[in-house]
Amino acid sequence: MAIQAAAPVLLTVAETASVMRVSKQAVYRLVHSGHLPAVRTASGKSFRIPEAAVHDYVRESFKEAPVDPR
Repeated sequence: MAIQAAAPVLLTVAETASVMRVSKQAVYRLVHSGHLPAVRTASGKSFRIPEAAVHDYVRESFKEAPVDPR
Protein backbone atom coordinates (compact mmCIF):
# COMPACT_ATOMS: atom_id res chain seq x y z
CA MET A 1 0.00 0.00 0.00
CA ALA A 2 1.49 3.34 -1.10
CA ILE A 3 1.43 6.34 1.19
CA GLN A 4 0.44 9.54 -0.56
CA ALA A 5 1.97 12.81 0.52
CA ALA A 6 -0.37 15.72 1.09
CA ALA A 7 -0.36 18.32 -1.66
CA PRO A 8 1.51 21.49 -0.69
CA VAL A 9 -0.56 24.53 0.20
CA LEU A 10 -0.04 27.21 -2.45
CA LEU A 11 -0.57 30.90 -1.70
CA THR A 12 -1.37 33.74 -4.07
CA VAL A 13 0.96 36.73 -4.24
CA ALA A 14 -1.53 38.74 -2.16
CA GLU A 15 -1.76 36.01 0.49
CA THR A 16 2.03 35.72 0.58
CA ALA A 17 2.36 39.49 0.99
CA SER A 18 -0.10 39.38 3.87
CA VAL A 19 1.74 36.54 5.63
CA MET A 20 5.09 38.30 5.20
CA ARG A 21 3.63 41.76 5.91
CA VAL A 22 5.19 43.24 2.79
CA SER A 23 3.79 44.65 -0.45
CA LYS A 24 2.79 42.48 -3.40
CA GLN A 25 5.58 44.16 -5.37
CA ALA A 26 8.11 42.96 -2.77
CA VAL A 27 6.83 39.39 -3.25
CA TYR A 28 7.16 39.71 -7.03
CA ARG A 29 10.77 40.91 -6.59
CA LEU A 30 11.56 37.91 -4.35
CA VAL A 31 10.02 35.53 -6.88
CA HIS A 32 11.78 37.06 -9.90
CA SER A 33 15.14 37.17 -8.10
CA GLY A 34 14.83 33.48 -7.18
CA HIS A 35 14.77 34.07 -3.43
CA LEU A 36 11.23 32.72 -3.17
CA PRO A 37 10.18 29.70 -5.28
CA ALA A 38 6.92 29.94 -7.20
CA VAL A 39 4.97 28.21 -9.93
CA ARG A 40 2.89 29.83 -12.62
CA THR A 41 -0.78 28.97 -12.89
CA ALA A 42 -2.11 27.23 -16.00
CA SER A 43 -2.98 30.61 -17.53
CA GLY A 44 0.64 31.71 -17.08
CA LYS A 45 -0.49 35.04 -15.68
CA SER A 46 -0.32 34.36 -11.94
CA PHE A 47 2.10 32.87 -9.46
CA ARG A 48 1.48 30.49 -6.59
CA ILE A 49 4.03 30.29 -3.78
CA PRO A 50 4.37 27.21 -1.54
CA GLU A 51 3.33 28.15 2.00
CA ALA A 52 6.24 26.16 3.46
CA ALA A 53 8.71 28.18 1.33
CA VAL A 54 7.27 31.43 2.69
CA HIS A 55 7.70 30.29 6.28
CA ASP A 56 11.22 29.01 5.53
CA TYR A 57 12.19 32.33 3.93
CA VAL A 58 10.88 34.34 6.88
CA ARG A 59 12.62 32.03 9.38
CA GLU A 60 15.95 32.31 7.51
CA SER A 61 15.59 36.09 7.21
CA PHE A 62 15.32 36.42 10.98
CA LYS A 63 18.45 34.30 11.45
CA GLU A 64 20.38 36.63 9.15
CA ALA A 65 19.10 39.88 10.64
CA PRO A 66 21.76 41.83 12.54
CA VAL A 67 21.35 42.17 16.28
CA ASP A 68 20.89 45.69 17.61
CA PRO A 69 23.98 46.31 19.81
CA ARG A 70 22.19 48.67 22.23
